[in-house]
Amino acid sequence: MDIILLGPPGAGKGTQAHRLVEHHGMMQLSTGDMLRETRKADTELGRKVADIMDSGGLVSDDIVSAMIDAKLMDMGPEIGAIFDGYPRTAAQAEQLDAILARHGRSLDHVIELEVDEDALVERITGRFSCANCGTGYHDMFKQPKVEGVCDECGATEFKRRPDDNEETVRHRMSVYRNETAPILPGYEKRGIVKRIDGMGAIDDVTHAIDTILA
Repeated sequence: MDIILLGPPGAGKGTQAHRLVEHHGMMQLSTGDMLRETRKADTELGRKVADIMDSGGLVSDDIVSAMIDAKLMDMGPEIGAIFDGYPRTAAQAEQLDAILARHGRSLDHVIELEVDEDALVERITGRFSCANCGTGYHDMFKQPKVEGVCDECGATEFKRRPDDNEETVRHRMSVYRNETAPILPGYEKRGIVKRIDGMGAIDDVTHAIDTILA
């Protein structure tokens, strides 16, 4: 079973993809992870990706598609794929259809995590993590049990991602609305789009996705 998880940054796609991997034995194909993995490889493609990323350029659709194609080639047909962060545009959606067809696969579901923009801004801008072990916290929803002390490792230093600010978050949502959301009508015509309240509790979102897959 091959699925796409859609939703703006911070909607929880990564969390749900990890659960699908753990519970269903699927493989998460995250373009961000694949780019980092590819640039580390001592291959022609890896060196090309490294040069582009180091210069601040955007990796082309053709390169991203080549990485997806290579990953699917290494996967057995019995392993389902979770596309996280891809496709982002109509052109990438067309390329994905062609790639899947070459491997004798097709999309079963496109699951969009719907969010409230203002609430999502609050969710993202409040995030911080332990600088030592990476345990995640939130200003409103998950403070350390002892103020200033990590629950897991006892460290006292914390950090925030520099792009977890309101201006950046709203810009990323605008990009999603303008570039990625328009791919949905094409999938809707095929009857494979399902929408879930992405603002619900993590377990509730997982249950809703499991229900769709079942």
